[in-house]
Amino acid sequence: MKNNSYQAIIDCKIGKNTKLWRFINIYGCTIGDNCLIGAFVEIQDGVKIGNKVRIQSHTFICEGVTIEDDVFIGHGVAFVNDNYPRAVNKKGKPIDRKDWNLLPVIVKKGASIGSNATILGGITIGEHAMVGAGSVVTKNVLSYSTVAGNPARVIKMKK
Repeated sequence: MKNNSYQAIIDCKIGKNTKLWRFINIYGCTIGDNCLIGAFVEIQDGVKIGNKVRIQSHTFICEGVTIEDDVFIGHGVAFVNDNYPRAVNKKGKPIDRKDWNLLPVIVKKGASIGSNATILGGITIGEHAMVGAGSVVTKNVLSYSTVAGNPARVIKMKK
């Protein structure tokens, strides 16, 4: 593990030969072997990241996300775990964990997500799927497909 200054790494399990760049904020997560986590990345509590995963700078990975082996995550990708967020509950009090249902996201083995994509909660991105840069993924992505746009639509299926 490469450990530079200016990092917040709290209660994480980090695999062998994983490189962590400066200015990251990771806590309560598990990261596999031979990964690269770029600068200005946040990985929240409970996130599971497999082996040989590359996460580029400025990416946000929230609680409830699982990323399998051999996945590429481009710059500035944002994951969402609550598709209808609110600041306060029906009683006007600040939202806390009991006021919402976490919507998990799974990124399957070998998938690639282009820069600045947004992945909504409750989504599964299939094996070796490709998500185009800037896409907003609102539905599950089939294995071996390429999706792009807002909302993301299939533009190619591998045969």
